[in-house]
Amino acid sequence: MKIEDFFNQNNIIDLSFFNFSNAITACYFAKENLEILKVNKNFLSFFPILGNVNNAYFPDVLEQIGLPGNQIEEFIHDINEKGTVLIPEIQIKINGKERVFSLLSTRTKDESFTYLNGVQGQFVDRTAEFNLRKERQNLLDEKIRDREIIEEKSKQLESLATRLAKYLSPQIYQSIFENENEGEQTHARKNLTIFLSDIVKFTDLADTLEPERLAAVINSYLSEMSAIAVECGGTIDKFIGDAVLVFFGDPETEGEEEDALKCAEMAIRMMKRVGELNKHWKKLGVVDGLKVRMGISTGFCTVGNFGSDLRLDYTVLGSPVNLAARLQTMAENNTIMIDEYTKDLIHSHVKSKYVDDITPKGFARPIPVYLLKDFKSLKHRERRKSLTHVGERVEVSFIDSSDIQAAIEELKRIQEGFEKDYAELNNKSEP
Repeated sequence: MKIEDFFNQNNIIDLSFFNFSNAITACYFAKENLEILKVNKNFLSFFPILGNVNNAYFPDVLEQIGLPGNQIEEFIHDINEKGTVLIPEIQIKINGKERVFSLLSTRTKDESFTYLNGVQGQFVDRTAEFNLRKERQNLLDEKIRDREIIEEKSKQLESLATRLAKYLSPQIYQSIFENENEGEQTHARKNLTIFLSDIVKFTDLADTLEPERLAAVINSYLSEMSAIAVECGGTIDKFIGDAVLVFFGDPETEGEEEDALKCAEMAIRMMKRVGELNKHWKKLGVVDGLKVRMGISTGFCTVGNFGSDLRLDYTVLGSPVNLAARLQTMAENNTIMIDEYTKDLIHSHVKSKYVDDITPKGFARPIPVYLLKDFKSLKHRERRKSLTHVGERVEVSFIDSSDIQAAIEELKRIQEGFEKDYAELNNKSEP
């Protein structure tokens, strides 16, 4: 008699499965040929569709509960070749609900208890775990979608802000987008330096030039003037056709003298830039080139938002604006006229010449006016960047200063092209 004969076979099988009957998994025990000998209570509760599975071929049971053919073939192959099987994810629909199980099986061999020789296995219900994972993944997907939506909205806002920036000076743009106190007063009385310029006989030019060429000329002019205004710290109020209105002292100021000096520097640089670009504009049909008049006045103005609920305009109002317009009108071609107050603020730094006393409409007394020439300091004048270079053999002029680096790269390409063409020419001329 063998030792196994002294023990209850069913109890031994139960014990071999670490308490087979009370396990929380769905356990089964099958012969070596995969004929099921025994299952626990959970097996039937997990898979109520099965009924009695004793003596059934285990792969048939797998097919009955809904395993796809490839997983059944994988099970048979691994249990025969490897002796163990681990299928981590089996998705089965039970009573209309998706369930997820893992199947673990192994061949057992025991010399003392031969009836334990066979295949033991269990289904582990992982539905709750997979549902939690799915919920987490959904949350992650939503988070990703939310982030993508936020990024897309941010790009749209950035694009909108970029387009809006083209219509506002940097100072006004910054003040709008950084202002947290929207309920505060939107206008104030300030001492400002006002600049106004226009193109001489622009109406005649508009009547003679083709629309495309006119647009090219005026856009080039306004772009270059705007770039200089921004570099000098001016607030671009508006373009009125060909006229440019810029003021200094709001929303930022470094004191009335410094504001007036910046405005003077801007006007001189603008006039110089017009001279540099005239050769380019002549090629576009402006036969005599552009001639510009400029006026500068300093005094107290009301500055802020004016308009209606439908549209506001950030602008300046006051007699200095009217005086700047009068000075600009009376200026000779390609000259800059300034009032006495502005001259007194900057006279120690600039050269100017008295022109006349005028009494503009709305002013009670005559106002001395002066011709602004240039800064006295040679060092100051030499600091200005030049966008035109005339050498002994080559003349270079930047017609668009908006991207200097791109212009430099273009010059490099031109140089490379000349070097290549010149090398080919030399090769052809050699005997």
